[in-house]
Amino acid sequence: MKIGPTTLAWPFAVAPMAGMTDTAFRRLVKRHGGCGLVVTEMVSSEGLVRGIDRTLEFAEFTEEERPVAIQIFGGDPVKMAAAAQIVEGMGADIVDVNMGCPVPKIAKHNAGCSLMREPEHAASVIAAMTRAVKIPVTVKMRAGWNDTEKNAPTLAKMVEDAGAAAIAIHGRTAAQSYSGTADWDLVADIADRLAIPVFGSGDCIDAEQVIARLRSGVEGVLVGRGVLRNPWILAQAADLAAGRTPREVTLEDRGRFLLDYVGLLLNERVREPEGFRHSFESRIPSPESRSHDRWVINKIRALGSWYTKGLDNGSHLRTGINSTVSIDALLELLAKFFGVREPVLMELHS
Repeated sequence: MKIGPTTLAWPFAVAPMAGMTDTAFRRLVKRHGGCGLVVTEMVSSEGLVRGIDRTLEFAEFTEEERPVAIQIFGGDPVKMAAAAQIVEGMGADIVDVNMGCPVPKIAKHNAGCSLMREPEHAASVIAAMTRAVKIPVTVKMRAGWNDTEKNAPTLAKMVEDAGAAAIAIHGRTAAQSYSGTADWDLVADIADRLAIPVFGSGDCIDAEQVIARLRSGVEGVLVGRGVLRNPWILAQAADLAAGRTPREVTLEDRGRFLLDYVGLLLNERVREPEGFRHSFESRIPSPESRSHDRWVINKIRALGSWYTKGLDNGSHLRTGINSTVSIDALLELLAKFFGVREPVLMELHS
């Protein structure tokens, strides 16, 4: 299976962000259009192989999200190959390898971006995985570990030779994390050198930036933080690519997105959505579970820190969300702030 915009109906994709781009969020972004591939939050290869429920939960997806890549992390070639087989068995379209996470608790275990410091070993991981599965194996990496170890061009060629079907590059180093600016010249140079598709990521906050990055020579653009701020960014980019005026998003539209997100989260673990590939009964709390309500509120708090950026009185909304202690109060707060004209459907919480 070859990967490209024609095959997988992208070039615009949702990049994985831990704790944020869950299946409910990805479904809503898909429904608004413009989104091709979605990538799950990163999943531990160790947890997959051991069958840990919490790990399996991160890998869940619905048919509505296709095409979908499950992203895994780890540094042991044997376990990564076994995890890739599990991902294939779950029905994912792609297994993606995280070589870009700069978080110390990931990197210190010879995973994430620390793999970039051992290119031969990183290539051996990809080789083991491509031998183990029939679905495409892709790689997400950064520009390098730091400015003195900016080895993405070398590693990209090595993983291509090892069998990777495509590569996505975030134009920052691990040392930069999300500070400074992404080096899209580096990304474009790598895209020009490789025979397999190269996708870019970094500093795409509005639709115009997404289109500009696409025209730099990459085959696609993955958007992470920009989607959290504006879930319509990919749809607007698709409008621009087609020569249309980007769709306008009203304040009420933004409110309805959050209310829909709450609704999906409330029902997600109570009644598995139609289309889920698997069901893990041991992790599904009862409808009356107060801990589940807290989990939903915390999810909205996390998204709210991004979603409210640039909104008039956005700081007031964040304060309100952070002080909310019940689902009913949360629904009322969101409906009032965003001016949702129809009454909030309280059956979301029934």
